Amino acid sequence: MEWIGEALLIGVRRHGETSVIAEAMVAGRGRHLGLVRGGRTPRQAAALQPGNTIQLTWRARLEDHLGTFSIELLQARAADLIADRTRLYASQTICDLLRLLPERDPHDRLLGMALDMLDAPIDGAALARFELALLDDLGFGLDLTSCAVTGETENLTHVSPRTGRAVSRLAAEPYLDRLLPLATCLVGRGNASPDDLLAAFRLTGHFLDMHVWGPRNITPPATRDALVDILTRHE
Repeated sequence: MEWIGEALLIGVRRHGETSVIAEAMVAGRGRHLGLVRGGRTPRQAAALQPGNTIQLTWRARLEDHLGTFSIELLQARAADLIADRTRLYASQTICDLLRLLPERDPHDRLLGMALDMLDAPIDGAALARFELALLDDLGFGLDLTSCAVTGETENLTHVSPRTGRAVSRLAAEPYLDRLLPLATCLVGRGNASPDDLLAAFRLTGHFLDMHVWGPRNITPPATRDALVDILTRHE
């Protein structure tokens, strides 16, 4: 069996003396792993950097086998990312988040969002919305369209930390100490201030921990905490 596809490289780990197992998000095919023979040679290692866009040729005897990758570098981002700490943290965080997706399950919306973020100036609101979309694709989407108590669609200010449903300002008043603030940047209202970004990342982080990191016994990416600190810092 064989296929060819364009992919974002999101992870690499050693395998044996000279090879690596590469992990990539492939358009139309989702998160896919494959063995790259000779992947630790200098020529191959330069291309096999997370954040790069590559063309993959996958071959295997059976569809459910790991298979092998042959790679061709299409867009080298790694060198520019390494030169900018904030962009590097963003790239590492995006790749770590994509690795939470199930294998071989297409998620082209998330792949497109990831590529847009990697090819543009760092946008904290875009990253927070990416985490929101990731939760949705994993089956843990939040309902931020209407109040869980009254059904109204205006003046939504908080979110239930248990159900992930929005709550309006008036309905939230008696329970402010139990609810999470709803960041306006998550629902497309206005520019994101540092405080609004912090509220957004606290919200998405809470549900990622509740539904994904905690149940899977995964430590949240350290680069995410460092990145959030940079993006929410008051100048």
